[in-house]
Amino acid sequence: MKLHRDAPNSRSLVTGYGPGYVAINSREHRSSLILLPGRVEPWRPGRFDDLAASDFEAILALAPEILLLGTGLRQRFPKPALLRPLIEAGIGHEIMDLPAACRTFNILMAEGRNVAAALILETE
Repeated sequence: MKLHRDAPNSRSLVTGYGPGYVAINSREHRSSLILLPGRVEPWRPGRFDDLAASDFEAILALAPEILLLGTGLRQRFPKPALLRPLIEAGIGHEIMDLPAACRTFNILMAEGRNVAAALILETE
């Protein structure tokens, strides 16, 4: 079987992560972001406790099929009221820690899914 490597510029691939950073196509980002298969957008919340319903409303315009919420170094669940815009729009969502969200994003993107990852990058 002949394998071909995807051009890294065609898709936003998570190539590394750690406390306070995520590398997308080998470029480090040190603030919260929304990751889509073809682009990276800044995202307002600097900490998990900063999350507001308006942060999720901003994701609606991107129209993902599923949203992966990376809540930092550990998994934390936002109040259900904050997720209301996603639920009302029929957007599936999964809450996980940052490493799991990064790995899952790469898998779903490779499957051709319309996925977005909202990643909160905070240090302890």
